Amino acid sequence: MKLSTKHLLGIKDLNRDDIQLILSTAAQFKEVLQRPVKKVPSLRDVTIVNLFYENSTRTRMSFELAERRLSADTLNFAASSSSAAKGETLLDTVNNILSMKVDLVVMRHSASGAPHFLAQHIPAAIVNAGDGINEHPTQALLDAFSMREKLGDLAGKKIAIIGDILHSRVALSNIFCLLKIGAKVRVCGPPTLIPKYIKDLGVEVSYDIRDTLHWCDVA
Repeated sequence: MKLSTKHLLGIKDLNRDDIQLILSTAAQFKEVLQRPVKKVPSLRDVTIVNLFYENSTRTRMSFELAERRLSADTLNFAASSSSAAKGETLLDTVNNILSMKVDLVVMRHSASGAPHFLAQHIPAAIVNAGDGINEHPTQALLDAFSMREKLGDLAGKKIAIIGDILHSRVALSNIFCLLKIGAKVRVCGPPTLIPKYIKDLGVEVSYDIRDTLHWCDVA
């Protein structure tokens, strides 16, 4: 099996089979971490650039560690210490990086849609590591993986997402991901932090955290 898409721009672009394939593959790679030598040659001769226009320690280090364990060659780019700080455009920066024959770009950006823009202009595959308040697909996949390890098949399970839903790209990716694999999703928070459109996505809405915690299998 292979993914239906070249890029990982958002959970919205994946289908159920894509998600299940990623989660199953992740389970296999997790076993590698139990070995004395935590490295496999899966991405040997693949060059990856981590393109971070937003500050991030945990996400950037997680990607870098995964890339190294899969034997990829990695380049790290931080906008604050690059020519981007002097006014170089996103496309200028990426074209400079692509001249180094990069195969894949892992990108975090404060502007929603920035990874989608890149995907239309460069031949490298793009992985979205968070764009504005749009999506954070890898975090949602990790959340689904963790839940699946505890509960098994998530179809029919009740998942509550609690807090600031309006500004959370992880919440949106989680909603797309969980609904596609058959879970029931409820969002809960103050009315000012719940988007008006959210019911259109097929989720329940509650403003009562106590009731929501009694309802759900996972919060």
